[in-house]
Amino acid sequence: MTEDDNTPQRPDSSEPPRRGSMRFQDAESTTPREPTLAEQRARRRAMVEERERQAAEERAREEAERKAETRRKVFIGTGVTVGLVGLVAGWYVVAKPEEVTAVCTRADGTIVENDDYCDEDYVESHGGHYSGGFMFLPLPGGGYQQYRYNYGGTGTVGGKVSGGSFTKPANADIATKSGKTVQRGGFGISGGSFGKSGGS
Repeated sequence: MTEDDNTPQRPDSSEPPRRGSMRFQDAESTTPREPTLAEQRARRRAMVEERERQAAEERAREEAERKAETRRKVFIGTGVTVGLVGLVAGWYVVAKPEEVTAVCTRADGTIVENDDYCDEDYVESHGGHYSGGFMFLPLPGGGYQQYRYNYGGTGTVGGKVSGGSFTKPANADIATKSGKTVQRGGFGISGGSFGKSGGS
């Protein structure tokens, strides 16, 4: 064996070392790789989750609209109810007839005991008549005695009536102290007497 045989062989320094190579893909000509089973499952899961999210958002939107509509209806209903209650209450106060007591008096305001002297039917049945707010009842010796109602006045028989008015109030329930109805009011009824009772 020679000395040359024991000497390690050195690579030829004139040749460059070999390195790894890189290939470039052409996007136009390269066939895309099929997704793996795991990737397909992940995509399907993502699509399902997206649909569920959209469905949940739609349900939430519909629920919000339904609640808003319910609140509007309740608000409108409450307003209408309050308005109707106020209207009915106001109408009732206006339409509710006043209760007035009628007192039969002579022309000079003296209160008489018999309420019939101010009743037109009674006076006509006894030969009298009604004119200008007065009842004219014939007297036994000739002539006429005049009678009329005072509305709302007070006093005792034989004395002069105090207060009140000789004009019949409209929209009022009018009755005498003895309970005879002179006029019924209410519900917008302001005129007309009951039993053709007299008054001005």
